[in-house]
Amino acid sequence: MEPSAEASHNHPHDSGHDHKKCVSEALGIAEHLCVARGVQLTPIRHQVLELIWDSHKAVKAYDLLDRIKPLQNAAKPATIYRALDFLIEQGLIHRVESLNAFVGCSCSGHQHELLLLICERCHEVEERPAPKVMQALSQEFSQAGFVAHSKAIEAQGLCVNCNGLGYQN
Repeated sequence: MEPSAEASHNHPHDSGHDHKKCVSEALGIAEHLCVARGVQLTPIRHQVLELIWDSHKAVKAYDLLDRIKPLQNAAKPATIYRALDFLIEQGLIHRVESLNAFVGCSCSGHQHELLLLICERCHEVEERPAPKVMQALSQEFSQAGFVAHSKAIEAQGLCVNCNGLGYQN
């Protein structure tokens, strides 16, 4: 069984969240998965992944390019997009369609459907498995005779910190 970061780190809004540990675990899982799959996590791919994991906020490709230029002077937009394509293919990041941006995957060790909660104020993105929601969606697809190749739901609103309710399970 491949490792999963989901069980090993706290919710990003949790006051006990150790982001350095979060990033370290995500990069370690990425390295392990790439070795196990026989694919290369090249230095540029690793740097892009690390920049994406710099926070739990979605980041745009051109922002990544601006941030990687000091590290890789020859980096071009195509360099970033190739790295992003690889990281998506390997399930290490997600594309946040509504923002045209990218966020690290908190459960890279396995294929999954996802629910992304996007805060309109602080811009953090929380990935949640939401099995009951996904099961209900699958039932709707089945009743419609629709075959989905992937499922991702994006919801925009205010996170637990920005809405003033505090962390709740």
